[in-house]
Amino acid sequence: MKIPKRLQPLVDDGLIDEVLSRLMSGKEADVYVVRSGDELRCAKVYKEAAKRSFKKAAQYTEGRKVRNSRRQRAMEKGSKFGRKEQEQIWQNAEVDALYQLADAGVRVPEPRGCMDGVLLMELVVDENGDVAPRLGDVMMTDLEAIGHHAFVMQDVVRMLCAGIVHGDLSEFNVLLDEYGPVIIDLPQAVNASANNNAKAMLERDVDNMTKYFGQFAPDLLETNFGKEIWQLFEDGKLRPDTVLTGEYEESEEAADVDGVMIQIQEAFKEEQERLERIRQANEGD
Repeated sequence: MKIPKRLQPLVDDGLIDEVLSRLMSGKEADVYVVRSGDELRCAKVYKEAAKRSFKKAAQYTEGRKVRNSRRQRAMEKGSKFGRKEQEQIWQNAEVDALYQLADAGVRVPEPRGCMDGVLLMELVVDENGDVAPRLGDVMMTDLEAIGHHAFVMQDVVRMLCAGIVHGDLSEFNVLLDEYGPVIIDLPQAVNASANNNAKAMLERDVDNMTKYFGQFAPDLLETNFGKEIWQLFEDGKLRPDTVLTGEYEESEEAADVDGVMIQIQEAFKEEQERLERIRQANEGD
């Protein structure tokens, strides 16, 4: 096929020998199957911010910082330079997450490098060597669904233990090869500790997967893995090999709002009395 303009520099530099086909076009990138030497790879070409349809990106980039204070200020002001830096961080986030999660034992495509807004990585294939299908394109038995669901939940745990929440996990962002699920598409991955939306995103990720697998294994719809995982994480008890139950009991203790308000009022009164004593002492001088 004709070489896309964004891939031409990688061809010129010898990183890609041949562009074989266009695999898909997503909301944040176009993906191609390419050949590098004897190996088939995946080339993910990120779309520019103005052409990207990823919604509420600010929720995902919260907590992402750069070490250079000048760049950080430019990003906060939204200048042309700042937008360019923000775009670079958005693209690098996936590369960084892939390396970090692979080290944590999460099944993700192996990255092969990123250059000029193009991410080269392993092409995930099935047992026949064909491009692995997305979960959303696969039918399965109830036992297979339960097994794959458990596999994904354990990878979600490993991700969280590594400090990362996928943020957009669904049956369309998980591939299925001969060994099981492989999680993909991570440019929106968030820092679990630095992003205020992390809890809601993790629970949504888990709910999305549970609803999908629940089509084949309805018993999964009665589970509550998302809240269980986050509670263990908050309590400092989550480990990569934590055995989950899918059970979670909401606290039945009502918040003592009146008691809190009384404490606030008493503290305010004490502060006013302290200030009054200081004022009187100053006047006495």
